[in-house]
Amino acid sequence: MTTTSKTIVCYGDSNTHGYNSATLGRFSEKERWTCLLADLLGTDYLVREEGLSGRTTSFDDPLFEGLNGFAYLHSCMMTHEPLDLLIIMLGTNDVKIRFSATPGNIAKGMERLVTKALHTPEAWRNHPNILIIAPPPIEEGYYETSIGPEMGPDCIEKSKKLAPLFQEIAGRLNCHFLDAASIPGVGMYPHDHMHLSLNSHRLLAEKLAVLIPTLC
Repeated sequence: MTTTSKTIVCYGDSNTHGYNSATLGRFSEKERWTCLLADLLGTDYLVREEGLSGRTTSFDDPLFEGLNGFAYLHSCMMTHEPLDLLIIMLGTNDVKIRFSATPGNIAKGMERLVTKALHTPEAWRNHPNILIIAPPPIEEGYYETSIGPEMGPDCIEKSKKLAPLFQEIAGRLNCHFLDAASIPGVGMYPHDHMHLSLNSHRLLAEKLAVLIPTLC
């Protein structure tokens, strides 16, 4: 790292934290997409991991504390300022049955989150610069796993509808957009069908390593 390294904050949920559904633990620093991205980008960039399992765009979880992404965003940005790029990859947890949220509701949560980041001028080095990543949708088979009842019977359909809604928000708010599901080979581990596989962490990092130098 140099004194002029550009700071990137990766703000997300368990797929940014690096949850490994095969072991019920966490991928190592040699495996997580955030760490791989830092290695690929080199010393010109400082990549900050801000992944929290269960985090939502803007919903308070009645069962667990501190998972509202909207509530923590300002503190997070100011912790790592000055920022050159904020990557947001959220939305999967918002489809949980206990939130009773439609895809439109979830998109509104993302819009609120992005708008808050855009209007936090004290956190940016030069100007707001946000990349919204639509997470890959939950895959068939999840309901037969231990997390099925918690997520609910319609979470696949909800998660599939998020990418175009997030893309519309990105275009309207002058943000960058990436649909992670569009990356060839990206998919979920079959252990729960909603957490990125080891290979998908690598593929996401490689895609971002090419994209980010064009953004900041």
